[in-house]
Amino acid sequence: MALKGIIHMDAVERLTTIEELRRLMARYVRYADHQRWQDLANLFTPDGTFTPLKPDGSVWLRMEGKDAIAATVGASGGPGVTLVHHLFSDEIDVGSATEAHGVWAMEDIVSRPDDAPTSEDIPFRSMHGFGHYHARFVKAGGSWRIAELRQTRVRLDFTY
Repeated sequence: MALKGIIHMDAVERLTTIEELRRLMARYVRYADHQRWQDLANLFTPDGTFTPLKPDGSVWLRMEGKDAIAATVGASGGPGVTLVHHLFSDEIDVGSATEAHGVWAMEDIVSRPDDAPTSEDIPFRSMHGFGHYHARFVKAGGSWRIAELRQTRVRLDFTY
């Protein structure tokens, strides 16, 4: 007997979806580390959102749409900037054949050259952060995409 509102998927379909979503997020961090901003943005739906939060839970930035994500995240890179992202344990809930949610523990390091200009948005030379990615995924046209990505922080360490 199927539960009301739950789409039945067999174990292989569910595990296949989970692996596809793990690989999607692995591409996300690889593209970020290699500063492939357009490739990273193409992992999102056309109207996808990305919202990084500060450790106090307030919104740091809110990006809406693939173009805004590519431009805004891309502005954080630049000559001599080194980015390193790690994803750890994940919790993925598959709601249907076309929708899923996931949470990944994460760590990131951003290092900027000593002569890099600072700004109000980026006043630091290096940052070491810890937190979680919370994602909502949709499948359209046979491919999974990120519809919403929210990055929460439990700790940020800066060097100025």
